[in-house]
Amino acid sequence: MNRGILYATGAYLIWGLLPLYLKSLHGLPAMEILLHRMVWSLVFLGAILLLRRQWQWLQQLRNPRLLAGFALSALLLSVNWFIYIWAVQAGRVVDASLGYFINPLVNVLLGVLVLHERLRRGQWLAIALAAAGVLWLTVSIGQLPWIALILALTFGTYGLLRKTASLGALEGLALETALLFPLAATALALLLIQGQSGFISASPRIQLLALLAGPVTAIPLLLFAAGARRITLTQLGLLQYIGPTVQLLLGVLVWHEPFGAAKAAGFALIWGALLLFTFESVWQQRQSGCKL
Repeated sequence: MNRGILYATGAYLIWGLLPLYLKSLHGLPAMEILLHRMVWSLVFLGAILLLRRQWQWLQQLRNPRLLAGFALSALLLSVNWFIYIWAVQAGRVVDASLGYFINPLVNVLLGVLVLHERLRRGQWLAIALAAAGVLWLTVSIGQLPWIALILALTFGTYGLLRKTASLGALEGLALETALLFPLAATALALLLIQGQSGFISASPRIQLLALLAGPVTAIPLLLFAAGARRITLTQLGLLQYIGPTVQLLLGVLVWHEPFGAAKAAGFALIWGALLLFTFESVWQQRQSGCKL
């Protein structure tokens, strides 16, 4: 149990600190960083699979429905990665963190709409509070918080597809990056041929950091998968707020992004929704335990 908490905490801390890595890739545009992330993630994951001799799952690739599902999840993942990278580079880390605060409630809503799950009254109230927070941010800022919503919706839908898929975390991400690899490798080659590659003109330090995109992407996912198998969903749900909290603190305290009273009020409504949702889930789990 303690080891599981350490693994999951490590994963969420790495995800929370990811903006520091992305900010360090000076001179590389968001799209080129995304392409490197696709390419080197597959190389890193392929090396892990080779060391573990974990190839039995390849037999499942004969299933067209499985391939179609992972093609869609790969598309959602690439959109999520691109928007997040762009947001960090554009100085919108606070807005990106909001997306991952909203994400747990988006997961619940997708469960209702797609899997026909039933919500309790407290869960509906939490979703209503979060919706009020988004509405407040829209009115006070004058525009929809589109960065947060796209991040939450793409990652929420991605999680839904992976929840119903038959492959594990390592194999699934390997397949997704393999599907993206031909496009990413071709695009990087074209940038190189046309002399538009920021990687070639970058310093050796930046080039090394770009090559580390593979382990930076895969390691937290593997830690998360290891942690999720060892702790309860309630504990995992509480730990998942580490990532966006670290991102928010980085945006406000390190990069001094604007976080005025209006934005703080919107965040407060969403934090209230998350607290309500979390405590309601913990209470319900204890009640179920008492009945047993």
